[in-house]
Amino acid sequence: MKSMMKYTGAAVVALSAAAYAAGPATAADSLTIVSWGGAYTKSQVEAYHKPFTENTGIKINSEDYNGGLAQVRAQVEAGNVTWNLVDVELSDAVRGCDEGILEPIDHSILPPAPDGTPAADDFLPNTLTECSVGTIVWSTVFAFDASKYPNEKPTEIADLFDTEKFPGKRGLRKNPKVNLEWALMADGVPLEQVYEVLSTPEGVDRAFAKLDTIKDDVIWWEAGAQPPQMLADGEVSIASAYNGRLFNAIFTEKKPFEIIWDGQVWDLDLWVIPKGAKDMEATLDFVKFSTDTQRLADQSKWISYGPVRKSSFPLVADDVKPHMPTAPENFKAALQNDFEFWADNADELNERFAAWLAK
Repeated sequence: MKSMMKYTGAAVVALSAAAYAAGPATAADSLTIVSWGGAYTKSQVEAYHKPFTENTGIKINSEDYNGGLAQVRAQVEAGNVTWNLVDVELSDAVRGCDEGILEPIDHSILPPAPDGTPAADDFLPNTLTECSVGTIVWSTVFAFDASKYPNEKPTEIADLFDTEKFPGKRGLRKNPKVNLEWALMADGVPLEQVYEVLSTPEGVDRAFAKLDTIKDDVIWWEAGAQPPQMLADGEVSIASAYNGRLFNAIFTEKKPFEIIWDGQVWDLDLWVIPKGAKDMEATLDFVKFSTDTQRLADQSKWISYGPVRKSSFPLVADDVKPHMPTAPENFKAALQNDFEFWADNADELNERFAAWLAK
């Protein structure tokens, strides 16, 4: 990912919308596009939905969900697919493709970079898979309300688990992903060994034992818009959150929150098409449009997630670049989500996590 920071391509010229202005490729009147809500969906609406509708006349119906493949799977199995495009995490893109509930996507249809670099070379490694097209790099970080800690402030992942030194409720996502990784980091496991340890029964036990130490102080969240609101309401003092949601709260809403980048777990979001989705031509037109160089750069005007095209990064505003997960200062102690680990182990660990919560 550091290559994204070093990229200095030729002068970048915004791709013309003329290619899209001739009207819709199909008779589709509308597309239903599903994402995570809040500031993130707003960034997509502004950067992708509105200009696409303006250029094609195709209306975008935006729906929110909380992630995972359950709803996609249910629609495909029922033979009643109402969603055209879904924003998913990488592990779900891989798993859904393996299950056969997602459509393969021909990456050769994607537009090249403005300097002619083929899309396959312009997208960062692992951001194009058989059934998906990447859009952004994001990370799960934790943040605190600075007004709650006027003296010594949290600085590292271990502080999330130290309720004596830093009292107050914690807001954590109701999901084993990231929580188990952070538990091991806080328990002294080096970044490069986290998934090696988590791949053993003893490592899983160790992670849950560490989570036990703060379980009584945790308020669980499910939707990405919740943790900034929980912090703002004083419901929690420290919360995990997606970095872009915090950027929006801090810089747009002027909240007294501070982000801790230590131990950030970074990931990708990607577009996938449920198997049997209607209006495939118009759907693919939207995929092409929303993942061109200019559109990915435009999204950063609304939220601090990193574009997955190398040619997009020079177009990101200079005052936003330091708030990207991949900014060098932020990336020193970063862990990439191991999508293969989660694709293989999500079901088992979700079950154990649910049983642990119910204790």
